[in-house]
Amino acid sequence: MNFFRTLGLVLLLSCGSALARDAAPVASRPVPLLWKACDADNCVYLLGSFHVLKASDYPLSSDVDAALAKSAKVVFEISPTEMQDKNAAAMALFKSGVRMDGTMLDNDLTPKQQAKFAAWTKKHEAELAKSGLSPEMLQRFKPWFVAIMITQLEYQAAGMSPEFGLDDHMSKAASDSGKQTLGLETIAEQVQFLSGLTQKDQVQMLEESLDDDGSTAGEIETLHKAWRAGDVDTLWKDMGVKMRDHYPDAYRAIDVDRNAHWLPRLASMIDTPGEKDTLVVVGSLHLLGPDGLVEGLKARGYKVERVCSACAVKATR
Repeated sequence: MNFFRTLGLVLLLSCGSALARDAAPVASRPVPLLWKACDADNCVYLLGSFHVLKASDYPLSSDVDAALAKSAKVVFEISPTEMQDKNAAAMALFKSGVRMDGTMLDNDLTPKQQAKFAAWTKKHEAELAKSGLSPEMLQRFKPWFVAIMITQLEYQAAGMSPEFGLDDHMSKAASDSGKQTLGLETIAEQVQFLSGLTQKDQVQMLEESLDDDGSTAGEIETLHKAWRAGDVDTLWKDMGVKMRDHYPDAYRAIDVDRNAHWLPRLASMIDTPGEKDTLVVVGSLHLLGPDGLVEGLKARGYKVERVCSACAVKATR
């Protein structure tokens, strides 16, 4: 599995519209990636998001419904208020992704990579046109930005969209429930993590997003299936371990450093006197592995346990 192609999912900004109310149910609800960290009087719930989903991924587990009901506020990577300004979000992404020095994307690529990019754009010219893009326009952007746009097209082709992403769904649910919503970082800060990737990693991210060997659909299905099953081991192995071992700089910038920045805020939510709980919704990778928020809170001395009714039922069979 190409790492940077799957990384596109981790990085994808959730800028879609609100989830439709009539999302089609499926035979079984997704098993949530949900933990709670508590002290004597309150808890912080940690919910692992998948930023692009299908309508058929709803309704969610009753465990998630219960966590939302118990929580006085819901915290996201970026506050829903900021995300609602789609123009501002797009502009922040554009400003960091556009080339301002007069160079072209091809200037960053080897002749072999240039040929690969040209072949991909020619093959997907119709899909690009539907999104208001052209090969000439893509030349004006940095490698990471083009890779993100290509990743979006791939997930759309697989029938998945930010419109049905868990972030948008939970934002809508929080609003309907009258919950306070907050963000752990701003759009500008999140975009900076992307644009701050090394040139080597950006080009590698782009090159892997161009692979047209027929494996993309299978990779998307694997990750989506693992998320639905609450399969911590598969998600960590296929995203976290590859990122940590093969692209340590990207892993530190995208995961470790941001987790370290968020941990004191999560601890403060737990430590604040009172019985008001908080639900925190972040990309699933942020919760997993030795550098994840779950282990980070355990290291600070908090009692952390997974909330998974489906797991308990499975264990008794």
